[in-house]
Amino acid sequence: MMPVSPNPVPSLTDRGALDRNRARALRQEPVDFLHRIAADEIQDRLAEVNRRFTAPAVVTGHADFWRAVLPGARIVADTPVLDLLPGAHDLVIHAMALHWAEDPVGQIAQSARALRPDGLFIAVCPGGRSLQELRDSLTRAEAEVLGGLSPRVLPMAEIRDLGGLLPRAGLALPVADQITQSASYRSLFHLARDLRAMGEGNALAGRLRRPTRRDVLLRAAALYAENHADPQDPTRVRATFELIFLTGWAPDPSQQQPLRPGSAKVPLAEALASTRKP
Repeated sequence: MMPVSPNPVPSLTDRGALDRNRARALRQEPVDFLHRIAADEIQDRLAEVNRRFTAPAVVTGHADFWRAVLPGARIVADTPVLDLLPGAHDLVIHAMALHWAEDPVGQIAQSARALRPDGLFIAVCPGGRSLQELRDSLTRAEAEVLGGLSPRVLPMAEIRDLGGLLPRAGLALPVADQITQSASYRSLFHLARDLRAMGEGNALAGRLRRPTRRDVLLRAAALYAENHADPQDPTRVRATFELIFLTGWAPDPSQQQPLRPGSAKVPLAEALASTRKP
């Protein structure tokens, strides 16, 4: 009797659809404000590091933008197997693409292997609260009108989950932080237009393969306006974008090391007491 193979894990992302969405965005007026925010934050982080990086690489699905941000960097597509050589770079930036990865820890581990000892890894991607208003409105509208749900907005990881991937990928001194940016739109439809121009349209493998019914979209737009109005202008709607930044270093003996458990010379209670003000 032939052994029964386990069911394969269903894919999250339709890579063909993602590539088409990105290619379509290149033919439109660019909407890159999230990339500009991410790039400014990364430049600030690099400025705080007392080092000159001479062999950078950027993993991204938006090559033209990031090539201009880091001239001379090697631009690598965010395919499942990254075109990176082991130990070839002193800086690897995974830029605004990790949220579409089927295997985020695999992407980080491949990036880490491409680092020289004491090389720096930085990733930035949208986080779990991104587009929470759109997700809420579409979910409620579809449930009301059709009595069911379909995958419409990419599920995005929380900062705690993403931060935990850095040590799993073999990186030292891990840090995860986030920023939140709100944007104002005339309606859900104007937000959807911007998402298409970002190359961030629905590329979920489980998405509906037919156009969404007009009554669902109209109800979603109405719910969006009712429940997520812009506090500064109630005639408009608010959209939340959360960007998560991950930082880690390729291990090297020169780095700071945690103290061995039990090696402290002063009890914690005594140390805390010495810091109290009279």
